[in-house]
Amino acid sequence: MTDFLLVRHGETVWHAENRYAGRTDVALTERGHAQAAELAAWAAGARIDAVVSSPLSRARLTAEPAAHALGLPLRTDERLLEVDFGRGDGLTRAEMREVFPERLAAFLADPVAHHLPGGEDPAAAAARAAACLDALAGELPDGRVLVVAHSTLVRLLLCRLLGIPLGTYRTVFPALDNGALTELRLKDGQASLLRLNAPCAAVSPSGIH
Repeated sequence: MTDFLLVRHGETVWHAENRYAGRTDVALTERGHAQAAELAAWAAGARIDAVVSSPLSRARLTAEPAAHALGLPLRTDERLLEVDFGRGDGLTRAEMREVFPERLAAFLADPVAHHLPGGEDPAAAAARAAACLDALAGELPDGRVLVVAHSTLVRLLLCRLLGIPLGTYRTVFPALDNGALTELRLKDGQASLLRLNAPCAAVSPSGIH
């Protein structure tokens, strides 16, 4: 079995306005850097065999202090990139309502069947993220892997692996906090959710539940 500690990157400068951050490389805030330091402090006492992140800087800069604390190289994988939100990238929901109100309404009703205009198919995003975890599980069949990625991608990934309809990701998993840990176990092709959206301080580094 392989255990994955899935982490949403630290807070970014678009957080306060709740702008959709897809492929745009958005900077971390001071709080985001502090969340990365908190993750590193937790990781320093944890048994972690690999640290992997999205290539986007907000994820890399969240993961780098943890990798350094563990003495491990930081690996990046493009399959962990955030979902591409197309014309919605960088906009608030209110701004989308001004620019493409009908497409926004359809997205809010079913974000998978009607993804944002010009954006990525969420089912394809979930598939690429699942392929990344499958590859890591094959490489580290008894390992614990810290994965730093993005809110929408992780929620879609959880739905895919746990057999939950993808179109419900926004209601089943309404939020993932910046820097919080979600623990997932892959064993014999089956996924188990061990922990969801937990602050680092609340999680034992030993991995004992």
